[in-house]
Amino acid sequence: MNPDVIVIGAGLAGLTCARRLQEAGRDCLVLEAADAVGGRVRTERFDGFSLDRGFQVFLTAYPEARRWLDYSALQLRPFTPGALVRLDAGINRVSDPFRAPGHLWATLRAPVGSWLDKLRIATFRHRARRGSLESVFERPETTALEAFRAHGFSETILERFLRPWLGGIFLEPDLATSSRMLDFVFRMFAEGAAAVPARGMQAIPEQLAAGLPAVRLRSQVVSMEPGRVRLADGEVLEARRIVVATEGSAAARLLPELVAPRWRSTTTMYFAATKSPMGEGTLVLNGTGRGCVNHVVVMSDVAPEYAPPGQALVAVSLHGLPEEEDAVLARRVQAELEGWWGAQVAGWRWLKNVRVPEALPVNAPLVQRPAEPVRQGVWVCGDHRDTASIQGAMASGRRTADALVAG
Repeated sequence: MNPDVIVIGAGLAGLTCARRLQEAGRDCLVLEAADAVGGRVRTERFDGFSLDRGFQVFLTAYPEARRWLDYSALQLRPFTPGALVRLDAGINRVSDPFRAPGHLWATLRAPVGSWLDKLRIATFRHRARRGSLESVFERPETTALEAFRAHGFSETILERFLRPWLGGIFLEPDLATSSRMLDFVFRMFAEGAAAVPARGMQAIPEQLAAGLPAVRLRSQVVSMEPGRVRLADGEVLEARRIVVATEGSAAARLLPELVAPRWRSTTTMYFAATKSPMGEGTLVLNGTGRGCVNHVVVMSDVAPEYAPPGQALVAVSLHGLPEEEDAVLARRVQAELEGWWGAQVAGWRWLKNVRVPEALPVNAPLVQRPAEPVRQGVWVCGDHRDTASIQGAMASGRRTADALVAG
C-alpha cells in the first residue's frame, strides 16, 4: 500500500514533519540518501571519541525541541554559562550574571569593554525577550553589527567579545547576519541553557527517528514527478503528497523552481589531550583579533562521555575552509594555541579536521516562509526556510505537516 506522504530527507525538518504526520494518523515514509539520520546533525565515533560534524550546541529553550524531544533521555550536558576571552594579557571571564551571579565581579573587571557595555548586554537581552517569538520576525531588519552599534556598544566589546562569540554561532566574523536572527539567538540563550547530549548531537535526530515506523536509509531520490519519486536504483515510489525536507541545495536540484541558498562554512579541529587545559566546560573566545582560531572548548569538560577515560577532547573552531592540508593546519593551530596554554599544547594528539562547506544557509531577509505547496502535491521544509538553527528546521517541518493535515 502506498503511503499518504513521502518525506525526502531524514534531517531534523523531515523527521519532525514525519512525527507530526504520524501524530495526526497519516501514513508516512521517510527516505534518506545517507547511511544514518540527522542530515547536518551527525556525530562520528573516532578512536573512542565522539566528534560532532562541526561545533554544534543545543539550546534547551527551542520551543519545537521542547515539544518533540525527551530531554531526560538525551542526557543533556550543559556548558558553563558565559565565556572566557583570550586577550594579550591572559584569559578573562565574561559570564551571564542571571545564571552565574557568583562571577559578576570577574565579569565587571574583564577588560573586554566598559561597565556600560556590560549593562548594555543586559538591556539588549531584555529587548530580545520582549513580545512573542513570532514578533521577532516582524521587527525592522538590519545586520547584527548595525543593531549592536545602534544599541551603543563600543568597538572594544564588539571586537573582543561579541564578534568572536556570535561569529562562532553565525559562522561569519563580520556580523552581517540578520538582526532578527541576533534577537532570536539572544532570546534562546536568555531563556535556556546551551548543552550537548551525552552521546553527541546525533542523539537528537536518532530520538526523533526512533518514534517512526518507516525510515529508509541509503535511498537517494534522483527525480520527482506528480505523485511519485524515483530512486537512484531505479525504484519508483508513489504517494499522494511529497515533502522535500533536504538541505536547500539538494532541494533546488530536485525542484529547479527553488533558489539554492548561499552557505556559510566552518572547520572544527579535534585534538586528544592527556588532561584538559581548562577544567570546565566553557567556551574560550579569541578576543585578540589575530590568528586563525575563533574559539576553543574542551568537549569532555562539557560531556565526559565525549572522550575515553583519562583523555580530554579539545575542539578548535575556525571560520571557513582554510586552504592548508589537514596536517599542516593542525601544526599551525597547535603553534597558535601554545600562546594560550603553553608547552602542553605540543603534546596534544591531532585526531581529525571536520570541514563543513555547507554548514549554515544564509537566510536574508530572515522570514518564516509559509507552509504551502511549491508545485502540485509537493511541499518544502527545512532551516533554509526559517532560522538557520535546530529550532528553524524543526519548526519548518512541523508547520509543513500542520498544513498537510489541515488540507
